[in-house]
Amino acid sequence: MQLNQFYVDDLIKRAIQEDINYLDVTSDYLIPKDQRGTACFLAKADGVLCGLEVCLRVFQLLDSSFEAECFKKDGDAVKKGDLIARFTGKTRELLKGERTALNLLQHLSGIATATREAVELVKGTNASIADTRKTLPGLRALQKYAVVCGGGKNHRYNLSDAAMLKDNHIDAGGGITKAIGSLRDKLGHMVKIEVETRNLEELREALAAGADIIMLDNMSPEDMKQAVEITEGKALLEASGGITADTLRSVAESGVDIISIGALTHSVKAFDISMKIEMDR
Repeated sequence: MQLNQFYVDDLIKRAIQEDINYLDVTSDYLIPKDQRGTACFLAKADGVLCGLEVCLRVFQLLDSSFEAECFKKDGDAVKKGDLIARFTGKTRELLKGERTALNLLQHLSGIATATREAVELVKGTNASIADTRKTLPGLRALQKYAVVCGGGKNHRYNLSDAAMLKDNHIDAGGGITKAIGSLRDKLGHMVKIEVETRNLEELREALAAGADIIMLDNMSPEDMKQAVEITEGKALLEASGGITADTLRSVAESGVDIISIGALTHSVKAFDISMKIEMDR
């Protein structure tokens, strides 16, 4: 997966402007302008790395003389104490970019780590792990990139990617059958329709109306097994809602095709990585 460099640079510039504003009163007044330094990134826990190139781009935008040597890459498993990268540049700019760079690297690595853990829990089943649109404003592409680095798959990126009938759409659109029919009359042949269902009766209605994907919202693993039997492969089945590490395996073993987990992006724990200035190296 290749991130759009214009998007990445724009995001970083906005983050730097937010953090530095006019000047860094500590670094600009303390450190000589031409002083150069060397620093490194160290893993402080076990997990999956993600966002290293994005993180290093922070320093490149601040200092055209910045150079880095990477010992790990996005998607790699890292252990506590691992050296991730070593880099050199103007000391002022290394210090100015430190927090923005680490915010991105720690957050994206946290998502990749959580995704990898979920993927491992469903290993050997038919289910794939997917994200949702529960992302931080402006960070969606990066967060979804991190899910891929962790071995997961992306749900739709935005409202233009696919038609998804959630409970409020269904209520406002006159019910499942009517809503699907209305959409079919207007959608192009490339656009799929997903329907959120809360019970097996709604599942049967969505299936009969020709839904391409059916979401099983907050259903028990037992109901999901019945849903798989009823569907007989006529639509993809997505499990979602209230799924935790404790229930993930039983949900996967029900036979569903996709398990979407909003927590991968909306409430993930940052992965612990530190930046250290190396003295007299």
